[in-house]
Amino acid sequence: MTEPIHFDRPVAGVGLAASFAEAWCKEHEREKVGLIPCAEGGSSIDEWSRDGALFRHAINEATFAREDSELAGILWHQGESDSQDGKYKEYDEKIRRLFHELRTELSVPNIPLVIGGLGDFLGKTAFGAGCVEHQLINEILQKYANHHENCYYVTAKSLIPNPDGIHINAMSQRIFGIRYYEAFRKTEHIHEPLPNEHELVNDCHNRMNTSAENTYIALEKFTLGKMTYEELLEALT
Repeated sequence: MTEPIHFDRPVAGVGLAASFAEAWCKEHEREKVGLIPCAEGGSSIDEWSRDGALFRHAINEATFAREDSELAGILWHQGESDSQDGKYKEYDEKIRRLFHELRTELSVPNIPLVIGGLGDFLGKTAFGAGCVEHQLINEILQKYANHHENCYYVTAKSLIPNPDGIHINAMSQRIFGIRYYEAFRKTEHIHEPLPNEHELVNDCHNRMNTSAENTYIALEKFTLGKMTYEELLEALT
């Protein structure tokens, strides 16, 4: 695994999935977990309609992964694009339909669904200034999680944005992933920041690379022209 997980998106940055996976691996050292990246930055809930490309792509990717794996959960974070111009009024119905269709299409009616809230920094500055209805979106997401089995809400309280005022910065994304994992592990909502979340992030990321990771890093540098062939051979020995 390397960040960004969505390597096929030129503008993709650090997301929450990596630290979620790191935390999972620390507690399941003899097992493997796979990530199925299907997110699309800036997408609205309408773009996730059942007959749309994003929904069909997610279903196809998950179906392909199930050939030799078991689906363990769905990590969901979306809503900024729907937090303005009164779009929240139809959001409740649309999100209920989407989550139902995801579980139904994949035949996993009880799969854990972890739903992240929108940041409280929205509606204030730069590209996020227009997202003034983010709290209404959060209320809808919380209501869904509270009324459906195996659904857990994760707060975005105290997370910090990039200067654009809308995207969560790298450290906060990793903290968010830790919160997601705690919700998944404990099967409960996370309504407040975790008291030790910074320590948990450091435990995941401030460690020695494995031999496989060192090999991947060396091959990536060589592919990008940042390392000579002789240096690659030395790194692999």
